Amino acid sequence: MTVLLTNLSGSLLLLLASPLFLTVPTMSNQFAFPNPVQAHALAISNFCEELLQVFEELSLGIDADHRGDSLRSIRDGLISLVKRIINPLISAIRVELIPLVEALEIPNISPVMKPAPSNKSSVIYHPSIVALQTLMPQYAKVLIACTTTSHAALASLLISVLWKSLVALSHRVDAKSFKKHRDAFPANTPPMTPSRFAIKLPPSRPSSPPTVLTHATPAQDCKALYDLLVGVARPSDGQAREAVDEAFEGLRTLPDLLNAAKFKSDDLENSQFLAKELNQLTIEIPFLISLPVILRTFGDSDTSQVASILGISEQEYRKGCLSGFSRAEECDETVGQRILDILKTDTVPHYVVTQWLETELEGMDDAS
Repeated sequence: MTVLLTNLSGSLLLLLASPLFLTVPTMSNQFAFPNPVQAHALAISNFCEELLQVFEELSLGIDADHRGDSLRSIRDGLISLVKRIINPLISAIRVELIPLVEALEIPNISPVMKPAPSNKSSVIYHPSIVALQTLMPQYAKVLIACTTTSHAALASLLISVLWKSLVALSHRVDAKSFKKHRDAFPANTPPMTPSRFAIKLPPSRPSSPPTVLTHATPAQDCKALYDLLVGVARPSDGQAREAVDEAFEGLRTLPDLLNAAKFKSDDLENSQFLAKELNQLTIEIPFLISLPVILRTFGDSDTSQVASILGISEQEYRKGCLSGFSRAEECDETVGQRILDILKTDTVPHYVVTQWLETELEGMDDAS
């Protein structure tokens, strides 16, 4: 076993030294993934994984083993080999994914062009979604090898991507006033003038209505992103898997909140019903992710952003409260109570927001 571990380490050392090992496909650089060098390294990782499974089944190389099999160092060495292969690949994928999901906060302002005849979709997705539709199937081939020994690294990647996605989409303003494509002809081409004979002739068949293209709403982009990520392999470790599943639930339910928040009402009677519905929609969504959506919808110009209500800069708020799931959860009650106290003293009533906040804060008290 010692000789085997030494040989595997020697073979892996040559692969890790290759510049191709950390090369991952991007939108500007498409190639087979994994490439031959990465495929060789992943084969070594898979072999180590199979050995580790046998070690687990036979209870070899564990501290509580009184037989003294002296295989603990071999077991640790195999785990180390797998991490040396998987962790750098995950980090390389993270470098490409994080900027794409962070860019989802910026509304898509690309011009609406005439659709191709073969294009049946009437929605123009965000450029990040378009890029991920190409990249995620390729990344998934490598991530599927990270579900056992490297479950912690895989969980960290997925949770980071999901959190950045939730922050970006919940803080994105839904751009509703894009200029629509009006003219079917170029601007310098005069319209055709029908002759007096053509006017009398009935058309052979009714013309098909033109395809109207619109930019995807945040809810539509969120749904598309969830569909892309949900098929990625998840860690097999119990705790890591549970954390990833909870993060996925937040992204899965966010589109419903984004859609429901379109129905704005400041009427006292309707506000009670709306607040109750919002509480149901936000059960699986982190509080600080739901908060900006509801404030932006039911607040005014002075109460539409969390940071401005708290009296701090947006950068300071995000760094202090939105760095991750755990940090956001730690700040939930403090931020929520502060927002509620300020809104109650405002001259403009905010029935929906305050009633939603009161119910959310009561739930936090009960949970603690």
